[in-house]
Amino acid sequence: MQIGPYQLSNQLIVAPMAGVTDQAFRNLCLRYGAALAVSEMLSSNPDVWDSDKSRQRMMHSGEEGIRSVQIAGADPELMANAAKFNVEQGAHIIDINMGCPAKKVNKKFAGSALMQSPSLVKEILQAVVAAVDVPVTLKIRTGWEPEHRNGVEIAQIAEDCGIASLAVHGRTRQCMYKGFAEYDTIKAIKQTVSIPVVANGDIDTPEKAKFVLDYTGVDALMIGRGAQGRPWIFKEILYYLETGKKLAPIKAEEQRTVMLEHLNKLYDLYGEYKGVRFARKHVGWYLNHEEQRQFRADFNRLETAAQQHSLVECYFDELV
Repeated sequence: MQIGPYQLSNQLIVAPMAGVTDQAFRNLCLRYGAALAVSEMLSSNPDVWDSDKSRQRMMHSGEEGIRSVQIAGADPELMANAAKFNVEQGAHIIDINMGCPAKKVNKKFAGSALMQSPSLVKEILQAVVAAVDVPVTLKIRTGWEPEHRNGVEIAQIAEDCGIASLAVHGRTRQCMYKGFAEYDTIKAIKQTVSIPVVANGDIDTPEKAKFVLDYTGVDALMIGRGAQGRPWIFKEILYYLETGKKLAPIKAEEQRTVMLEHLNKLYDLYGEYKGVRFARKHVGWYLNHEEQRQFRADFNRLETAAQQHSLVECYFDELV
């Protein structure tokens, strides 16, 4: 798959997820085979850029691979300025968020709320594409609500405005993350436009990845929640697509190494106090089985990096 001048090495992309796909997580996924990892959503409002959260999201030093930065907002001029700013900071690709279903985003008429106004969508896309010399991509949902799936219309607008590739989550905004993703709309979008199309939603196994590729005919897959606590899912999917066989499950020692590296990166990125708190949700995803509930409860009570590190080591020592 080609995005502007960038040739991706395979068909797997890490979905942008606020509070999840920070640099530590993105780099792990890239090392396990993802061809591209899109950053967390960054507001187009410059008034919030000086916050710790925004500064960390705008930090690209140490970034591996192609740097794709996602921006969100509803004002064409602010979105254009945000795109230019992030390119100046080192972004190789600008991604526009029109897929986030969160209330706090949608109440500002940003994210997937924008799909209610194709005219405003067009204004934003034209402004951002004209503002930068790098490829601009777009992430949308299938529509605002099940009765108004206008994903094909938005996709045609995107193509006309010069969008380099389009990612589509197989749910409407109203659906949030409930139920199951549907791929018929994504298939229809792929059949309608000539730009690369990426399918997103409920891709959490190698078998599901192959099914979605075959059924929709898309150019690539975007994986979000399926990679939480499983950055090695990209390696598993690539192996299955290449061989038709399932890769052996990850060994405990490798999982230990990955988890400890991830925790250390979180402490480095956020500092110990915040890093410890971010580590709790990630460890909860890594070890999410019922029999691991007591471990998660014990881990979530810890207050220092050393304590967390020690408990993970002890857990895997006993497991091995």
